[in-house]
Parts: sequence; structure tokens; C-alpha cells
Amino acid sequence: MNTFERLQSINKELENHDAQLIAVSKTKSIEEILEVYNEGQRHFGENQVQELNEKHDKLPNDIIWHQIGSLQRNKVKYIAPYIGLIHSVDSLKLLQEINKQALKAKRVIDCLLQIQISDEDTKAGLDYADTIELLRSEEYQAMKNIRIIGLMGIASNTPNIKMVKEEFHDLKVLFSGIKESFFRKEDSFKELSMGMSSDYKIALEEGSTMVRIGSLIFGERDYSKN
Repeated sequence: MNTFERLQSINKELENHDAQLIAVSKTKSIEEILEVYNEGQRHFGENQVQELNEKHDKLPNDIIWHQIGSLQRNKVKYIAPYIGLIHSVDSLKLLQEINKQALKAKRVIDCLLQIQISDEDTKAGLDYADTIELLRSEEYQAMKNIRIIGLMGIASNTPNIKMVKEEFHDLKVLFSGIKESFFRKEDSFKELSMGMSSDYKIALEEGSTMVRIGSLIFGERDYSKN
């Protein structure tokens, strides 16, 4: 399949679940991203701030950029003026820095709280208790330049479908509980970012509203070019 056919196939699936496609463009060239952009894709996700900044400066300004990788506090200032959504908020301190830089940029930045749903050491995120503590804190409630619009999680990298399904299910249950307890009157709290190329079909079944897909759109990375 060509790029158009791959995008068309994925978007057809997502329409049935009312979910948004985030095209993961990390390591991809300007030309590769433009090819996908020219097929109508506008939401792109990046892991590294430096790479994100370089691409933002060179690509059309109607692209909505998503920071999906781990974010260091000292890097927030570089993306604060334009970032569309930060998926990877995993601490109160990071949220405070985003709020500070958003204030300087005179805007409100949308954020997702990243929840640790896997036991793998490489996966970041807040645990359930820390999430509730953050939302109850006076520091969070005083913030005026961030808006939490949902949760994000990364499932275990395993062929065990039952495990992945349970991890996504648990995140959906947490999302529903937080919605009821903290955001009942806020329509903006509606996003559940879970699912990547290998497991997005399971994520959709469990209620994902955003899937982060790279290789199924751009093709597998060719390491022989390195």
C-alpha cells in the first residue's frame, strides 16, 4: 500500500470509534512528513524537543504538534509558544513548569496526565495515587495556563493480548473515575491517548480517543541508511 492507502485504511477504522490519529513522525524527514501532510493529516507527534522545534520551523503552520515523549522541565520553554498537546505530563513539577511557560507565552496549554499502566521499568508515568494527589493539590488548582483534557498510557510491550487489554481497560476505568470526581462539568476532559502501531486495535476496543501511530503510516525505519 502507498501512503494514501495506509492512511485511508487507518482512518476508516478510527471513524468507527470516533478517535483521532496522531501520526508519529519522530526520525522522519521533512519530505516524508509532507507526503503524509499532503494526504490530509494534520496531527503529528514527536518525542524529542530539538527535533520537534526543527520540524515546526520548516513545516506548514497549520500542523498541530503533539509532544508524546518524555519531557524535561528545562525544555518546556522551547515548545510552549506553539505546542498543541503535551501527552507526557508525569509530575506536578512538570505541570508547574508548563503553566509558567504558558503564562509567558500568553496562552493555555492542553495537557494529558501520563499514567503508568505497565510494570516495565522503561515506562514513565504517575501511579494512580499520585494522580489523585496531584488533582487535589492546591498547586494544581491554582494553575490558570494549563488545561488537563485527559490521560495517556503506554501498555506493556508484549505479545500477551490479555495483559495489554487489561492495562488499557484499567486506564479507561481510571479515566472514568477521574472524569466523575474532578471534571464532571468540563466537556474538555475527554481524551484517552492509548494505543500505538502494535496495539491500537485493542486500545480502540477499550475506549481510546487518540492513537499514536508511526510505522504503519511511514513504514518501518530503514536502519541500513544509518
